[in-house]
Order: sequence, then C-alpha cells, then structure tokens
Amino acid sequence: MIPLRVFFRTCLVIPAVVQGINSSYRSCAQSPGASPSFEVATIKPANQNDKSRFIIMQGENRFVVKGYSLKLMIAAAYDVSPKVISGGPAWIESDHFDIEALTPGATKPVREEQMAMLRDLLLERFKLSFHREPKTTSIYELQVAKSGLRLKQSTAAESSPAALITTVFPDHLHLPARNATMGEFVSVLQRAVLDRPVVDKTGLKGRYDFDLDWAADESQFGGEVPVASENAPSPPFFTAIEQELGLRIEAKRGPVDALIVDMAQQPTAN
Repeated sequence: MIPLRVFFRTCLVIPAVVQGINSSYRSCAQSPGASPSFEVATIKPANQNDKSRFIIMQGENRFVVKGYSLKLMIAAAYDVSPKVISGGPAWIESDHFDIEALTPGATKPVREEQMAMLRDLLLERFKLSFHREPKTTSIYELQVAKSGLRLKQSTAAESSPAALITTVFPDHLHLPARNATMGEFVSVLQRAVLDRPVVDKTGLKGRYDFDLDWAADESQFGGEVPVASENAPSPPFFTAIEQELGLRIEAKRGPVDALIVDMAQQPTAN
C-alpha cells in the first residue's frame, strides 16, 4: 500500500464536498512597511476523492495549499488549534480548497512571511473577519520528561527552514523533524495531531532533529486517520513522545485566545 504523505508545516487534510469555484486573486501594490501579499493566487475547489492535504512551498516562489478548509487555513495562518475557532457559516469547515500562489521577490519567503501572505489572502478573497475572546478550556502542556531529554541539536544552519513532514502508514505514523524549534513542533501538534491547544512549557530554545513514530488513536487528526491495531509496531503517541524524545504531554485546563469568525464569503470568480 502506498503511504499517505502529509506535509505538516501546517496540517493533515480530509476530503469534503466543495461547490464549483475557480477564482484568481491579485494583490494591490504594497506600501512601504505593509504586510507582504501574493503577487497572484488562484483558488479552486479541492477534489473530494483526493485525501492529500498540505501547505508547502514548491521552489522559490510557488506557494501551494492542497485540500484545506477555510477553518484549517485560519488555524495555519493564525497559528491556533482548530478547536479554538468557532462561528461563521457551516461551509468554512465542510468545503475544501486548493490554492496556487506566487510570492514576490527573488528568494523563498520564510514561514512567517508565507503565513502573513495567507492571512492577507483570507481577508481579501474570503472576506474573513473575526474577533478574539479569552477562554478557559482543556489544553495540553508539552514538558521535558523526568527521564531526560533525548533530542539532538540540529546541525543545519539556523536560517534553514524547518521540516516537519509526517507519513501516514496503515499501522503507524512517522514524523521526521529537522531543524525544528519546540514552538514549531507545538504548532504542528495543536493544529494537526492532537484534539486541543498545546502550550510549550519545555523552556527549550534550540533547533532539533528528531524522529517520532507512533500508533494513532481516535482522538488524533480529527478521527480521520485509521486507528492502529493492538499489535502495531509503534507505541501510542503519549508513550512514544516520552520514550523517543524525552518529552511528555500533560492534560490541564488553561487560558486560550479563542477566535470567533464573524463573517466569511465563498471566493468568487474574477
């Protein structure tokens, strides 16, 4: 069986029914100091039979979103767990989109710049508006395990982009992370893997290379990844993260900044 490769610079994706849309977006000229925008971007409905879901840069200037709902794009662009996003019309979660965009300049934008451009696109093409409210909810804290840290310092240049790419196999998941900070790891966990916000309490400031293998359960990936059998070759997530990385996840209640969608519109053809 061919494994499903899932690019976790953002999230895993599940197919959904999408109405027919094929739209293009072109940014206005930016004033000095303004947030960067895509030079041009095309939005179209995702193929509901294609289970691929990722956000990635292809080459120096091609930004690609594959099979994302608006809700998951909001989670990626604003770096929040989908669990803290509410409001808006039902289609922001049910309809999925593909986006191809060109970034400005001669060099590949870093992730923060990519997400700034995605935020601009969401505001302009989806007419997104929202507000934030403080909320106390169930969270996970990522901590260093008492058994001791097992991460290796990355040998890559600090300016090199992080890579966190998960492959979904029938009996386990494999996440090789390279040049990743704990903040980037937490971002992946809360937006794609776990079912609640994750807070970094490790105190670790470096960049690390590591490999994580685990067997999924029904609480992960929104229940869309097949649950591993009892004889799976890898341990459950909460066991694996401690045995393989020297980290631990603790369930708590804590404050989060919830994001409430006030308005969103389907992108229309130009």
